[in-house]
Amino acid sequence: MGCTVAMGTQWGDEGKAKMVDYLTRDSDIVVRYQGGANAGHTVVVDDKKFVFHLIPSGILHEGKKCIIGNGVVLDPIELVDEIDLLEKKGHRVREKLLISDAAHLIMPYHKELDGVLEEMTEYRIGTTKRGIGPCYADKCLRLGIRAGDIFSTDYLIKRVSNALKIANLQLAAMKSEKAFMLDEIMDMLEAFKIRAGSMIVNTQQHLHDAVRHGKSILLEGAQGYALDIDHGTYPYVTSSNPTIGGALLGSGLNASDIDSVIGITKAYVTRVGEGPFPTEAGDEESAILRVNGNEFGATTGRPRRCGWFDIPLVKKAIAINGINQIAMTKLDVLTGFEKLNVCIGYDLDGQRADDICQSKLDSVKPIFVELDGWKENISKCRSFEDLPVNARNYIKLIEDELGVPVAFFSVGPGREYTFKR
Repeated sequence: MGCTVAMGTQWGDEGKAKMVDYLTRDSDIVVRYQGGANAGHTVVVDDKKFVFHLIPSGILHEGKKCIIGNGVVLDPIELVDEIDLLEKKGHRVREKLLISDAAHLIMPYHKELDGVLEEMTEYRIGTTKRGIGPCYADKCLRLGIRAGDIFSTDYLIKRVSNALKIANLQLAAMKSEKAFMLDEIMDMLEAFKIRAGSMIVNTQQHLHDAVRHGKSILLEGAQGYALDIDHGTYPYVTSSNPTIGGALLGSGLNASDIDSVIGITKAYVTRVGEGPFPTEAGDEESAILRVNGNEFGATTGRPRRCGWFDIPLVKKAIAINGINQIAMTKLDVLTGFEKLNVCIGYDLDGQRADDICQSKLDSVKPIFVELDGWKENISKCRSFEDLPVNARNYIKLIEDELGVPVAFFSVGPGREYTFKR
């Protein structure tokens, strides 16, 4: 298998965890390479639902190593809670999980800053207020605290004291009544060291050694291409790079290590929060998709906006990331529609505008092709040939427009509903 990257091609929530869980069967190591606890990756095994916020989605498999890479911003409290919850259910997480010593830690003051900033801005981004953005900002400002810092108490005190001084000044300037003390932060970090310190290592070197020994590695992204801070619908984006560059930076692997890039897409499109959404469906159709697809955030519970498949959106994801295979999830959610729309391009003032600047995306109109839907229950289909002819026609149109094969399909929530073409 070599090194494979599995990433979202839309605005996140594409079913990445389900596909990573499926692909882990052929992997030795699974690496989460960016994002933080704002991600909610859902896996269903034997009708039991697991939601991962920080731990890689391959953790439920025996004999696999899972790594939280250096590109992740790590909430120490949430990680320990997530580990404890899984271990109470019989999963030996600490035996399988490694944490990068270079991963930055989300502090309580990051969460407070996140909430205050969202309230102060004239336009809402729709942040989850988990401290993700402020933590990445501190990383760039060289104010961040990294996981490996917890092993040197004197150094850690200096780092935290400096960061606290600036964070408290920021909060005061923004009229927040909250201020944070050194002792409370140090106590939290000491508890984290006791509970998780044995898992913190140089994961970059671990992965380089794995490549040298021919291990198969699966890199798991959070969010999706269109939420990338550089390539997405800025400013309505996440604070990191879910795209291919983030996979390399957030793991320590290099471009020559990557053998395959799998783009994960829903059979339709969803978006959480604010920002442009050219193919957003009308109220009635959106409500059907939301209910049938259970389109509510695994982390926040927020209802997702729903719409029709967007070819130009996924084409850009393919071009930027070098995607050579598509994995399509939630095909079953489209069952029952008389007609299905697929957006094959954008129109702006009567002109074709597929490659329009992102800043003008909210001004375009979708150019739709209408296809016949299907009413057959496809949850028992286990091959492309098993699918109804109209479902195959739908996939074939998307495949032809994208120029990349749709190689994997999901027709239900559990592992058993996923198959390869």
